[in-house]
Amino acid sequence: MKSLRHAVALLLPVLLALGAASALLVFSVARRVVTPARSGPNAKIIAVDTGAQTIELERTLDTELPGRYGLFTTGTYGYVKLGAVLSADADTVRRKLLTQIDPGARVDRAAGFSGWYYATPAELHLRWENILIGSQSGPCPAWFFPGESSTWVIQVHGRGTTRAECLRAVPVLHAAGLPNLVVSYRNDGEAPRSRSGAYALGASEWRDVDAAIAYALRHGAARVILMGWSMGGAIALQTAVNSGNRDRIVGVILDSPVVDWRTVLKFQAREAGLRAPLPGLAMTALSQPLTARLSGAEDAIPFDRLDMVARADELVAPMLILHSDDDGFVPSDASHALRDARPDLVTMPPFAGARHTKIWNYDENGWTTAITDWLQAQGFSAFA
Repeated sequence: MKSLRHAVALLLPVLLALGAASALLVFSVARRVVTPARSGPNAKIIAVDTGAQTIELERTLDTELPGRYGLFTTGTYGYVKLGAVLSADADTVRRKLLTQIDPGARVDRAAGFSGWYYATPAELHLRWENILIGSQSGPCPAWFFPGESSTWVIQVHGRGTTRAECLRAVPVLHAAGLPNLVVSYRNDGEAPRSRSGAYALGASEWRDVDAAIAYALRHGAARVILMGWSMGGAIALQTAVNSGNRDRIVGVILDSPVVDWRTVLKFQAREAGLRAPLPGLAMTALSQPLTARLSGAEDAIPFDRLDMVARADELVAPMLILHSDDDGFVPSDASHALRDARPDLVTMPPFAGARHTKIWNYDENGWTTAITDWLQAQGFSAFA
């Protein structure tokens, strides 16, 4: 008996330590979900040929994609534009440079491959202005591109990015005569920071988009179309069902959207090598007030309310979903499920081959045609 008590006395601290370590791991995973962070380097520059104006990159699923892209670099240039793939082997890919790089310029090896392409609104050569939208969180910067129609499009960027992500959509929407309001929201690095500085995955950010709707209605809009990219899709969907102005929301366009966070987070956990039950425990931690705050969130994350497949019956506005089945970051499963749940509302043309939020880059003609045809079918185009 004495030896048993001795063994228990020795084992108890070990068990408590293991329990504490497990809890810390759960909270660490949960914190990653809600902590805003810019994407780090995801590409490696092998060589730059300033004579031929080409760049050689380590080959990945992203860098081998056809189309036009952006590359964040460190050194002389910062952000450069990339064109067509010129050649590739098993390890590298050579692409055309669309940004002139001068001889002697320093371009470091670590880089960030991006679908943004346009970095500033001035690159679109359209009339635009900086505005501030008053919200509960404070003044949120936005870009406004005027148009002829009284139907405005409010664009919402995704997680870990800024408004520049949305600029690719401005030309096709402007061509339809639709004014564009490209907005920021709390904790995105441009809009004000909340007390915790954490994402709520759409559960609170929608209020800043709702403030943008109110701004649009005060400044000449009669109707509004929401367009959301990635997490911006989750924010747009929450706005569509929660806004006091939802009767003015007449359409929703989603690019690579988060429709159900549980589906996305489980997929991303598998890709990161995190095994069950860790992802489920992290989501449970985020869904309870005390453990959510211990994980860095401001409030509990209402995953049930953020599941728009389960809430599909609450949607009323026609919707266009653009989602590649090869997304690789936000799987298209929930988008298909939403289409199947509301075939009366949802149009979802097939796309494959493109990676996350890169359909425009990969298949600009198909992406542009899908939006143009949908706008005309819904009677939203000023020139239909």
